[in-house]
Amino acid sequence: MKSDVTSIPAELLKEHSSPCISIYMPTNRRYPENAQDSLRFKDLVGKAKKEGDSIVGKRSMEPLLERLTRLHNDHSVWTHSLDGLAVFVSPDFYKVFLLQEPVSEQIHVSDVFYVKPLIRIFQTADRFQVLSITRTDVKFYEGNRYKLDEIVPAVEVPRTMTEALGYETTPPHQTVAGFGNVGSNATMRHGHSSRKDEEEIDDENFFRAVDRAVTAHHSKPSGLPLILAALPDHQSLFRSISHNPYLVDDGVDDDPRLIEPDELRDKAWAVLEPRWQGRIDELIARYEEAQSKSLGSEDPFEIARAAVEGNVWVLLIDSERVYPGAIDTVSGDIEFSKEPAVHDHDVLEDLAVTALRNGGEVLVLPSERMPSDSGVAAIFRHR
Repeated sequence: MKSDVTSIPAELLKEHSSPCISIYMPTNRRYPENAQDSLRFKDLVGKAKKEGDSIVGKRSMEPLLERLTRLHNDHSVWTHSLDGLAVFVSPDFYKVFLLQEPVSEQIHVSDVFYVKPLIRIFQTADRFQVLSITRTDVKFYEGNRYKLDEIVPAVEVPRTMTEALGYETTPPHQTVAGFGNVGSNATMRHGHSSRKDEEEIDDENFFRAVDRAVTAHHSKPSGLPLILAALPDHQSLFRSISHNPYLVDDGVDDDPRLIEPDELRDKAWAVLEPRWQGRIDELIARYEEAQSKSLGSEDPFEIARAAVEGNVWVLLIDSERVYPGAIDTVSGDIEFSKEPAVHDHDVLEDLAVTALRNGGEVLVLPSERMPSDSGVAAIFRHR
């Protein structure tokens, strides 16, 4: 089973038919640790059933539980797991996330999906994808500066030249090079295209097919920067035909077949880090300018009201801060928890969800890059 999630889908933030079941749990990558994951998931499904039966009744829960049972019995999920799992199911929606970071074990049955744990995972600014390509095959990776995992590309992405071009690669062909003058000893010379020319045509067609599919099925849906790992000649050819707006100008100029995954991650991050730092510098400068014009704020109360009204354009939140409490989604008022509990709402994550639902951009930054002391900073659309 592939991890096809690169950012929180808009559909997950919308209203759905009730009940909405959200399940989170940490998972293990290797045997024998991962042998227990499916059993722990089964226990969580049992808890979801008990909670859901008491809230909406057995009849409403039954078809959702059937889906969760099928997931429990899907051996491919548990043998190819990463560090965490998030599952969302309702009468009109179903989505499974394989996560590259662990999450706490929890279940929620409500009239909306519980997405806050995903905010800090998928809205961080240092995520990227890597396309590794040679004449013979394609590999695709996704991750951040700390972890990079190979994922199964969309079925539309050709994995080999044969998948892209079939068996109709460019054959050697003959061309008439010239004729003698009339009346003389006429001759006809036959020339053969070189093998190098044939390979360049095939490479170009192969790369074009890969570029088209990756752009449509990975880059545009995710909006993540794409780093190309390929030999220098292939880098040049791929970039000459690429129409992917997310392809980063620099790449990893090595034979990807000779690079271990950890080394590939380090080389990819070395390419991306200046871009990432520049993006953060740009947003901080915009925030400081907006604040000077009363179009920015670090006041959580002011930001909460703006978020509810759909007036937050960009929201920056501190990856290290947690403020137990909740936001009133109608008034924007904040109520902080006097005695915080393990599963309390986090005000900052409530802010993030509200901003996302109303079309805002949310980025989670390390503490040292935050432009405010409150743990949150926002740029407003208007005064």
